Amino acid sequence: MGAEPDYEPSAHHGTEYSAEDTPPVAEFFDDEQETRRSRRPTREKQRRRRRRTIVMFVVLVFFAGVVFGLTMFLRDLLGMNEIKDYEGAGTGSVSFTVAEGDGPMVIGTKLETEDIIATSKEFVNTFAEESAGREIQPGSYEMKQQMSSSAALEALLGEEGTAVHYAAVARDLRQNEVFDILTESTGIPRTEFEALAQNPGAFGLPPEAVSLEGYLHPGEYRFPLEQDATSIVTEMVDNTFATLEEAGITDPAEQYRILTKASIIQAEAGEADYATVAGSIQNRLRADNVETSGLIQSDATVTYGLNRKSYDLTPEEKADKSNPYNTYANPGLPVGPIGSPSKEAIDAAANPADVPYYYWVTVNLDTGQTEFSSTLAEHAKYVLQYQEWCGKQEPGRCG
Repeated sequence: MGAEPDYEPSAHHGTEYSAEDTPPVAEFFDDEQETRRSRRPTREKQRRRRRRTIVMFVVLVFFAGVVFGLTMFLRDLLGMNEIKDYEGAGTGSVSFTVAEGDGPMVIGTKLETEDIIATSKEFVNTFAEESAGREIQPGSYEMKQQMSSSAALEALLGEEGTAVHYAAVARDLRQNEVFDILTESTGIPRTEFEALAQNPGAFGLPPEAVSLEGYLHPGEYRFPLEQDATSIVTEMVDNTFATLEEAGITDPAEQYRILTKASIIQAEAGEADYATVAGSIQNRLRADNVETSGLIQSDATVTYGLNRKSYDLTPEEKADKSNPYNTYANPGLPVGPIGSPSKEAIDAAANPADVPYYYWVTVNLDTGQTEFSSTLAEHAKYVLQYQEWCGKQEPGRCG
């Protein structure tokens, strides 16, 4: 037999392994699962990622807010957000006064302050473009709010904006107070009005009238610039006569009596109590009145005769019969009105309520609460209530 040839495995047979060198199948799959787990984010990582996302969102929102705020600030600073002009003819009604010497810039500033126009700058520009050489005259003008600059200018220059003297005469003002307002509004010397008051008959007042007191009807007046003192007083007196006639009072002597009563009602009561106070006064003026023996006992009339306004009277002042307006000492109505009554007070005087009262007292000057009574004893309790209220007020409140 021949010898066995030496044999070495050729390379293409591969390397031989032992059982110890081969990794188990389970270990192979364990490694693969661990690799996958290492690639999957943990819950902690997810939370951190969410927190980063929220923080970034908040930062972006904050940054956007800062940018927006800065933009708006710059727009305000540069006037970019301002309304340069309103549109249209405006709404409502407002009285606007142009003083002597006011030019377009001053007028524009006043108009802007009262919200009649949006900006004075636009008004001045409009005036330069549209005035055509016309000038705004001093006086009071009936305007509207939030008008366009063109509409406002036209109201001041055109026929609708004809300059007038504006005078607001409140109810319950005395003649001298009305003259103060008329003089301030029109520039007419007070002496001219005072001279007219010396001749009330020239304006249709009855012989009993000692002045124009009570006949200068309250209200808002717009007198043309050329209107003089005589025509102004005539207009106001005519308004009073018209109000009396509307209330059904046409006889001159009765008109004077009603106007005197109305002026006391105006001074003594709030509007809600006008008719009740009128009825109480009517009861005091009746011939069979034994409760007050014909005395009205009005503080307002006494202080009018003393030329002051006050609720506080001394016993001597109440007893002074020489004061023709003293209704504590002198029975019946005073010699004339003590102020300018309103239409409502005149209506109440002409149509008093049918009540059993003789006394009234306002126990709270702030609310106007008024208490009525039929006897002096009951009235005294309310007077005490008023005094207690006064004791809690600032000095001079009830003086």
